[in-house]
Amino acid sequence: MHAPPATGTAMPRSVAVLMDPIGSIKIAKDTTFALLLEAQRRGHRLHYMEQGDLALRDGAPWARLRPLSVKDDPAGWYTLGEARWTDLREIGTVLLRKDPPVDAQFVYDTLVMDVAQRDGVQVVNDPRALRDCNEKVFAMHFPQCMAPTLVARDPAELRRFVAEHGDAVLKPLDGMGGRGIFRVQSGDKNLNSMLETLLVGDSHGHGRHFAMAQKFIPQISAGDKRILMIDGEPIPYALARIPQGDEFRGNLAAGGRGEGVPLSDRDRWIAAEIGPELRRRGLRFVGLDVIGDYLTEINVTSPTCARELDKQFGLNIAGLLFDALETRSA
Repeated sequence: MHAPPATGTAMPRSVAVLMDPIGSIKIAKDTTFALLLEAQRRGHRLHYMEQGDLALRDGAPWARLRPLSVKDDPAGWYTLGEARWTDLREIGTVLLRKDPPVDAQFVYDTLVMDVAQRDGVQVVNDPRALRDCNEKVFAMHFPQCMAPTLVARDPAELRRFVAEHGDAVLKPLDGMGGRGIFRVQSGDKNLNSMLETLLVGDSHGHGRHFAMAQKFIPQISAGDKRILMIDGEPIPYALARIPQGDEFRGNLAAGGRGEGVPLSDRDRWIAAEIGPELRRRGLRFVGLDVIGDYLTEINVTSPTCARELDKQFGLNIAGLLFDALETRSA
């Protein structure tokens, strides 16, 4: 897959977005905003909604939509019109772009979107896939791409994993932006406290939540690479999110520095291993996280880094996605 031109020759249509509050985004880094700018450039009519704006009425999907216009101006990047309840079957495309976690309420949102999709609305990403593909656990469908990894509720099993590998990263299954991630080495006296935080153990010491443990990958010093995938094919550049100072996390939200890099042969191999399953599940726009030679996560809910890659390499990733969406819906 190559960069521009992204033409946008399809007939204008209605595009609705379900996202976190637009007034609080950082437009210089927000991929959802890039998608909205591109849709508007192509003449599509934009509509905005948040989680509380969905409903099912007598088996039909409805949403309280507000007309939206956007501009690439940090002094004022959006204008919203008056909200109106609308049958979602009148909308051509819905972009589901809420940040993790995929909690119970977002699961219910995807059930509404199932009905919309059944009735002909193009929903991106596929709502069933959003329910099925937890961003940590889904990566374990591809063990050939991963470093040693354990997902468990049992603190004893997680302790054994740390002891076996000597240096590990612990993380919750529903986090984002580096939140709740710990690096721990064998013998660390804080390990039990870390596990209690992640597992939310009950009074008997039994964990109620799953956690993931991964062998620490020293190549994190060169960056946690985000590889964006459109219809199972990779953008030819990744954004390496490089930890700063004493921080081991590369996430931009945790202070990492983003540096664009060409995909390596190993990156392309990982993308080729995963791409067919993404296409099969209707995961049109996805972000793979790769450290060194290893896949660590598959981001399906609201993958980011498009604006940074666009700026560094003269790309139009949102345009490439809309080319694909318009081709499929033509």
